[in-house]
Amino acid sequence: MFYFASPTHWEARVSGISTTIHPDGIAEVVVDRPPVNALTVAGWFELGRQVTVAGENPNVRCVVLRAEGRGFNAGVDIKEMQQTEGFSALIGANKGCFAAFKGVYECLVPVVTAVNGFCLGGGIGLVGNSDIIVASEDAFFGLPEVDRGALGAATHLARLVPQHKMRAMVYTATNATAQELHHYGSVLEVVPKSELRATAMRIAGQIAAKRGNVIRAAKQSLNGIDLWDVNRSYRYEQGFTFELNLAGDGDAARDAFVTDGKEAT
Repeated sequence: MFYFASPTHWEARVSGISTTIHPDGIAEVVVDRPPVNALTVAGWFELGRQVTVAGENPNVRCVVLRAEGRGFNAGVDIKEMQQTEGFSALIGANKGCFAAFKGVYECLVPVVTAVNGFCLGGGIGLVGNSDIIVASEDAFFGLPEVDRGALGAATHLARLVPQHKMRAMVYTATNATAQELHHYGSVLEVVPKSELRATAMRIAGQIAAKRGNVIRAAKQSLNGIDLWDVNRSYRYEQGFTFELNLAGDGDAARDAFVTDGKEAT
């Protein structure tokens, strides 16, 4: 549900995800779901919806996606998945992640993502599909999927690091720092955590100052010349996750993860 604070400002708060429209044409979408911003099935769908709705607002010319708390995103809420009978939560999480990643990629205006702390699993999908990335000095990026008996978001990691680095990160489930990604050119700026939001808003402000029709055309044109179809590529990856679950590998890995008492990623 949305409520209006003024003709140029509205905010929605659903499932720890909020959107604020600022008078300068920037929409700020914030995730705040302690302890680690791991999203439930409903949360992934809601995040995709809010980014999409923000981009459809004719007064918006740029979206900033960021998070509060210890880290940007820890991926899927594995505890929810393991507490649900059958495969409904797994299917829901896959569809929800697809919707959220697609929402960021196909947002009608550029998306600037601000990453603090950890960016893992599904977080890589959000970041890899965004237009511009800024990160705090403590930020790190990784895909622990192999350790969780799953696959996915290598499509998006490949947009952040070179191919062989991506393969090593997937196989070993190791992380890359914000400084490494800045070296590769995928992270635009690395700043102290206290300056992260201001940096993202400054860059978004530079975009929002342009003519709205031109910025929207630029987003559409850049997606149109992309080197591969990120939606189809990610969907292909998801098929292997389903195979692993049918074989029993995925469920066993997630059970061990929850039993170890670690945070959901």
